[in-house]
Amino acid sequence: MVQQVTRGIKITVETEFEGTFYKDYKINFAFAYQVTIENQSKDSVQLNARHWTIYDALNQPVIVTGEGVIGQKPVLKPGESHTYSSGCLLTSPFGAMKGHYNMVNFTTTKKFNVAIPTFKLSAPFAIN
Repeated sequence: MVQQVTRGIKITVETEFEGTFYKDYKINFAFAYQVTIENQSKDSVQLNARHWTIYDALNQPVIVTGEGVIGQKPVLKPGESHTYSSGCLLTSPFGAMKGHYNMVNFTTTKKFNVAIPTFKLSAPFAIN
């Protein structure tokens, strides 16, 4: 588990290896991750967009951007949190992800970024 706080918004990420499977005659390694976004600030905020960089030990980094998270743009009042699960596929048993969320503060109407800390993706059988 990794955690980081940016401007009063705490991000916690937990990962899990889901298994291997073949796609287009190539082995893929499936990883799930659960993100909790906790508003520890005094203002209500909304998550509007996400920006991920996915690192695969055998490939170039992949950039993923989009609105919200899993089709939602959660609004968090002070003390509230939002948890969601997602996943990614790698072509190797090792990788990592990091990124940021684009958010808006409803009190000041200012937009800001919240860092998503780098988290490792590793298949347990490949760890020495």
